[in-house]
Amino acid sequence: MRTFLSHHGLQYDIGFYEPVAIASALGGGIHTSEAATSYAEPVRPQSDSTSLNSTAPGARLQRKVLRDDVYDAILELLMSGEITPGTSLGIDPLARRLGVSPTPVREAMVQLEGTGLVERTALRGYRVADPLTAAQLAEIIDARVILETGAIERAFRSIDALLPPLTEALQAHRTQAEALNERKDLDYPSLQRYFNADWNFHHVILEHCGNRYLREATERLAFSTHRMRQLAGHRSVSDGDQAVAEHTAILEAIRTRDVSTARQAMQNHLAAVAERTIG
Repeated sequence: MRTFLSHHGLQYDIGFYEPVAIASALGGGIHTSEAATSYAEPVRPQSDSTSLNSTAPGARLQRKVLRDDVYDAILELLMSGEITPGTSLGIDPLARRLGVSPTPVREAMVQLEGTGLVERTALRGYRVADPLTAAQLAEIIDARVILETGAIERAFRSIDALLPPLTEALQAHRTQAEALNERKDLDYPSLQRYFNADWNFHHVILEHCGNRYLREATERLAFSTHRMRQLAGHRSVSDGDQAVAEHTAILEAIRTRDVSTARQAMQNHLAAVAERTIG
Protein backbone atom coordinates (compact mmCIF):
# COMPACT_ATOMS: atom_id res chain seq x y z
CA MET A 1 0.00 0.00 0.00
CA ARG A 2 0.92 3.61 -0.16
CA THR A 3 2.95 5.31 2.48
CA PHE A 4 1.40 7.75 4.80
CA LEU A 5 -2.31 7.88 4.27
CA SER A 6 -2.17 5.60 0.97
CA HIS A 7 -4.02 6.72 -1.89
CA HIS A 8 -5.79 3.47 -1.16
CA GLY A 9 -5.80 4.07 2.52
CA LEU A 10 -2.66 5.89 3.27
CA GLN A 11 -0.94 2.93 3.29
CA TYR A 12 -0.51 3.94 4.38
CA ASP A 13 0.21 0.76 5.14
CA ILE A 14 2.71 -1.84 5.74
CA GLY A 15 4.03 -2.83 2.29
CA PHE A 16 7.21 -0.87 1.65
CA TYR A 17 9.84 -0.58 -1.05
CA GLU A 18 12.21 2.07 -2.28
CA PRO A 19 12.21 3.16 -5.94
CA VAL A 20 15.80 3.61 -7.08
CA ALA A 21 15.61 6.98 -8.80
CA ILE A 22 13.31 8.67 -6.33
CA ALA A 23 14.98 7.24 -3.25
CA SER A 24 18.32 8.44 -4.58
CA ALA A 25 16.97 11.90 -5.30
CA LEU A 26 15.58 12.27 -1.79
CA GLY A 27 18.33 10.52 0.13
CA GLY A 28 16.46 7.25 0.64
CA GLY A 29 13.89 6.25 3.19
CA ILE A 30 10.82 6.49 0.99
CA HIS A 31 8.02 4.08 1.82
CA THR A 32 5.55 3.95 -0.99
CA SER A 33 3.00 1.86 -2.84
CA GLU A 34 3.42 -1.85 -3.44
CA ALA A 35 5.11 -2.38 -6.77
CA ALA A 36 7.97 -4.30 -8.24
CA THR A 37 9.15 -1.65 -10.66
CA SER A 38 11.97 0.77 -9.92
CA TYR A 39 13.05 3.66 -12.11
CA ALA A 40 16.74 4.33 -12.47
CA GLU A 41 16.35 6.68 -15.43
CA PRO A 42 13.89 9.45 -16.35
CA VAL A 43 10.96 8.22 -18.38
CA ARG A 44 11.39 8.89 -22.08
CA PRO A 45 9.10 8.21 -25.04
CA GLN A 46 9.41 4.67 -26.33
CA SER A 47 8.10 2.95 -29.40
CA ASP A 48 4.45 3.25 -30.31
CA SER A 49 3.71 -0.14 -28.75
CA THR A 50 5.20 0.70 -25.35
CA SER A 51 4.88 4.48 -25.06
CA LEU A 52 3.42 5.75 -21.80
CA ASN A 53 0.96 7.64 -23.97
CA SER A 54 -0.15 4.37 -25.51
CA THR A 55 -3.50 2.84 -24.70
CA ALA A 56 -1.89 -0.58 -24.17
CA PRO A 57 -2.76 -1.94 -20.69
CA GLY A 58 0.92 -2.44 -19.82
CA ALA A 59 1.73 1.15 -20.73
CA ARG A 60 -1.14 2.49 -18.64
CA LEU A 61 -0.01 0.41 -15.67
CA GLN A 62 3.59 1.59 -16.02
CA ARG A 63 2.46 5.20 -16.12
CA LYS A 64 0.22 4.75 -13.08
CA VAL A 65 3.04 3.15 -11.05
CA LEU A 66 5.38 6.03 -11.88
CA ARG A 67 2.72 8.61 -11.04
CA ASP A 68 2.11 6.93 -7.69
CA ASP A 69 5.86 6.86 -6.96
CA VAL A 70 6.16 10.56 -7.73
CA TYR A 71 3.08 11.32 -5.64
CA ASP A 72 4.60 9.52 -2.66
CA ALA A 73 7.97 11.21 -3.12
CA ILE A 74 6.44 14.70 -3.14
CA LEU A 75 4.21 13.72 -0.22
CA GLU A 76 7.31 12.81 1.78
CA LEU A 77 8.87 16.19 1.03
CA LEU A 78 5.72 17.90 2.29
CA MET A 79 5.14 15.79 5.37
CA SER A 80 8.79 15.76 6.45
CA GLY A 81 8.83 19.56 6.47
CA GLU A 82 11.69 19.66 3.96
CA ILE A 83 9.54 21.99 1.88
CA THR A 84 7.98 24.60 4.14
CA PRO A 85 4.50 26.20 3.91
CA GLY A 86 4.27 28.95 1.32
CA THR A 87 7.08 27.54 -0.85
CA SER A 88 6.42 27.59 -4.59
CA LEU A 89 6.33 24.16 -6.22
CA GLY A 90 7.45 24.40 -9.82
CA ILE A 91 6.67 21.39 -12.00
CA ASP A 92 9.98 21.43 -13.88
CA PRO A 93 12.24 21.86 -10.80
CA LEU A 94 10.45 19.00 -9.05
CA ALA A 95 10.77 16.82 -12.15
CA ARG A 96 14.52 17.46 -12.31
CA ARG A 97 14.90 16.77 -8.61
CA LEU A 98 13.10 13.44 -8.86
CA GLY A 99 14.67 12.44 -12.17
CA VAL A 100 11.40 12.07 -14.05
CA SER A 101 9.51 13.87 -16.80
CA PRO A 102 7.12 16.73 -15.92
CA THR A 103 4.00 14.73 -16.77
CA PRO A 104 3.83 12.47 -13.67
CA VAL A 105 4.76 15.44 -11.48
CA ARG A 106 1.88 17.46 -12.91
CA GLU A 107 -0.52 14.55 -12.36
CA ALA A 108 0.71 14.08 -8.79
CA MET A 109 0.22 17.77 -8.02
CA VAL A 110 -3.40 17.58 -9.15
CA GLN A 111 -3.92 14.71 -6.69
CA LEU A 112 -2.12 16.53 -3.89
CA GLU A 113 -4.26 19.61 -4.41
CA GLY A 114 -7.23 17.45 -3.49
CA THR A 115 -5.65 16.63 -0.11
CA GLY A 116 -5.25 20.29 0.84
CA LEU A 117 -1.48 19.93 1.20
CA VAL A 118 -0.83 22.11 -1.83
CA GLU A 119 -2.84 24.84 -3.47
CA ARG A 120 -2.88 26.33 -6.93
CA THR A 121 -3.17 30.03 -7.62
CA ALA A 122 -3.91 31.67 -10.96
CA LEU A 123 -0.80 32.55 -12.97
CA ARG A 124 1.50 31.45 -10.15
CA GLY A 125 1.19 27.68 -10.10
CA TYR A 126 1.38 25.49 -7.02
CA ARG A 127 2.57 26.28 -3.52
CA VAL A 128 2.70 24.44 -0.20
CA ALA A 129 -0.49 25.21 1.71
CA ASP A 130 -0.32 27.09 4.98
CA PRO A 131 -0.74 25.09 8.22
CA LEU A 132 -4.30 24.59 9.32
CA THR A 133 -5.66 26.63 12.19
CA ALA A 134 -6.73 25.10 15.50
CA ALA A 135 -10.36 25.73 14.55
CA GLN A 136 -9.93 23.90 11.25
CA LEU A 137 -8.26 20.98 12.97
CA ALA A 138 -11.12 20.77 15.47
CA GLU A 139 -13.58 20.58 12.58
CA ILE A 140 -11.54 17.81 10.96
CA ILE A 141 -11.60 15.73 14.12
CA ASP A 142 -15.34 16.34 14.48
CA ALA A 143 -15.86 15.08 10.93
CA ARG A 144 -13.67 12.04 11.57
CA VAL A 145 -15.66 11.19 14.69
CA ILE A 146 -18.87 11.14 12.66
CA LEU A 147 -17.34 9.09 9.85
CA GLU A 148 -15.30 6.63 11.88
CA THR A 149 -17.92 5.85 14.51
CA GLY A 150 -20.27 5.13 11.62
CA ALA A 151 -17.62 2.97 9.97
CA ILE A 152 -16.98 0.96 13.11
CA GLU A 153 -20.70 0.28 13.53
CA ARG A 154 -20.96 -0.96 9.95
CA ALA A 155 -17.80 -3.06 10.31
CA PHE A 156 -19.62 -5.14 12.95
CA ARG A 157 -21.55 -6.69 10.07
CA SER A 158 -18.35 -8.51 9.06
CA ILE A 159 -16.82 -8.81 12.51
CA ASP A 160 -15.36 -12.29 11.99
CA ALA A 161 -13.43 -11.07 8.95
CA LEU A 162 -12.44 -7.85 10.73
CA LEU A 163 -10.90 -9.25 13.92
CA PRO A 164 -7.80 -11.05 12.54
CA PRO A 165 -6.38 -8.13 10.50
CA LEU A 166 -7.35 -5.62 13.17
CA THR A 167 -5.51 -7.65 15.82
CA GLU A 168 -2.48 -7.78 13.53
CA ALA A 169 -2.68 -4.03 12.91
CA LEU A 170 -2.73 -3.31 16.64
CA GLN A 171 0.36 -5.45 17.17
CA ALA A 172 2.17 -3.64 14.35
CA HIS A 173 1.23 -0.30 15.90
CA ARG A 174 2.50 -1.46 19.30
CA THR A 175 5.79 -2.59 17.73
CA GLN A 176 6.36 0.77 16.06
CA ALA A 177 5.48 2.66 19.25
CA GLU A 178 8.03 0.61 21.16
CA ALA A 179 10.63 1.26 18.47
CA LEU A 180 10.08 5.01 18.80
CA ASN A 181 10.39 4.81 22.56
CA GLU A 182 13.82 3.24 22.14
CA ARG A 183 15.13 5.95 19.81
CA LYS A 184 16.88 9.00 21.19
CA ASP A 185 16.48 11.02 18.01
CA LEU A 186 13.52 10.64 15.68
CA ASP A 187 14.15 10.76 11.94
CA TYR A 188 11.47 11.04 9.29
CA PRO A 189 11.49 7.37 8.18
CA SER A 190 10.98 6.26 11.80
CA LEU A 191 8.11 8.70 12.26
CA GLN A 192 6.61 7.62 8.97
CA ARG A 193 6.65 3.96 9.94
CA TYR A 194 4.90 4.84 13.19
CA PHE A 195 2.26 7.00 11.49
CA ASN A 196 1.64 4.29 8.88
CA ALA A 197 1.10 1.66 11.56
CA ASP A 198 -1.11 4.03 13.57
CA TRP A 199 -3.26 4.85 10.57
CA ASN A 200 -3.44 1.24 9.39
CA PHE A 201 -5.49 0.33 12.46
CA HIS A 202 -8.13 2.82 11.31
CA HIS A 203 -7.75 1.72 7.70
CA VAL A 204 -8.54 -1.92 8.51
CA ILE A 205 -11.84 -0.86 10.10
CA LEU A 206 -12.66 1.28 7.08
CA GLU A 207 -11.83 -1.59 4.72
CA HIS A 208 -14.47 -3.71 6.47
CA CYS A 209 -17.23 -1.11 6.77
CA GLY A 210 -18.69 -2.03 3.39
CA ASN A 211 -18.92 1.55 2.11
CA ARG A 212 -16.16 2.80 -0.17
CA TYR A 213 -17.43 6.39 -0.06
CA LEU A 214 -17.23 6.43 3.71
CA ARG A 215 -13.71 5.01 3.48
CA GLU A 216 -12.54 7.49 0.85
CA ALA A 217 -13.96 10.49 2.70
CA THR A 218 -12.16 9.48 5.88
CA GLU A 219 -8.90 8.89 4.04
CA ARG A 220 -8.99 12.40 2.60
CA LEU A 221 -9.38 13.80 6.10
CA ALA A 222 -6.51 11.65 7.32
CA PHE A 223 -4.07 13.77 5.33
CA SER A 224 -5.12 16.76 7.38
CA THR A 225 -4.71 14.78 10.59
CA HIS A 226 -1.16 14.02 9.57
CA ARG A 227 -0.70 17.74 9.00
CA MET A 228 -1.79 18.22 12.60
CA ARG A 229 1.09 16.02 13.67
CA GLN A 230 3.48 17.76 11.32
CA LEU A 231 2.49 21.08 12.88
CA ALA A 232 2.97 19.70 16.40
CA GLY A 233 6.35 18.17 15.61
CA HIS A 234 7.83 15.34 17.65
CA ARG A 235 5.50 16.17 20.54
CA SER A 236 2.72 14.50 18.57
CA VAL A 237 4.41 11.08 18.62
CA SER A 238 5.35 11.06 22.28
CA ASP A 239 1.85 9.69 22.83
CA GLY A 240 2.53 6.29 21.28
CA ASP A 241 1.72 4.35 24.44
CA GLN A 242 -1.54 6.28 24.92
CA ALA A 243 -2.57 5.75 21.30
CA VAL A 244 -1.86 2.02 21.53
CA ALA A 245 -3.94 1.83 24.72
CA GLU A 246 -6.82 3.62 22.99
CA HIS A 247 -6.63 1.29 19.99
CA THR A 248 -6.60 -1.65 22.39
CA ALA A 249 -9.83 -0.39 23.99
CA ILE A 250 -11.44 -0.21 20.55
CA LEU A 251 -10.34 -3.73 19.66
CA GLU A 252 -11.53 -5.18 22.97
CA ALA A 253 -14.97 -3.63 22.49
CA ILE A 254 -15.16 -5.19 19.04
CA ARG A 255 -14.05 -8.57 20.39
CA THR A 256 -16.84 -8.50 22.95
CA ARG A 257 -19.24 -7.42 20.19
CA ASP A 258 -20.22 -4.29 22.08
CA VAL A 259 -20.92 -1.80 19.31
CA SER A 260 -21.89 1.06 21.63
CA THR A 261 -18.64 0.78 23.60
CA ALA A 262 -16.64 0.48 20.38
CA ARG A 263 -18.17 3.67 19.01
CA GLN A 264 -17.47 5.50 22.26
CA ALA A 265 -13.89 4.20 22.36
CA MET A 266 -13.27 5.50 18.84
CA GLN A 267 -14.75 8.89 19.73
CA ASN A 268 -12.61 9.07 22.87
CA HIS A 269 -9.50 8.16 20.89
CA LEU A 270 -9.99 10.83 18.23
CA ALA A 271 -10.75 13.47 20.85
CA ALA A 272 -7.56 12.51 22.67
CA VAL A 273 -5.54 12.75 19.46
CA ALA A 274 -6.79 16.30 18.96
CA GLU A 275 -6.06 17.24 22.55
CA ARG A 276 -2.53 15.84 22.44
CA THR A 277 -1.78 17.50 19.12
CA ILE A 278 -3.25 20.98 19.42
CA GLY A 279 -3.79 21.24 23.16
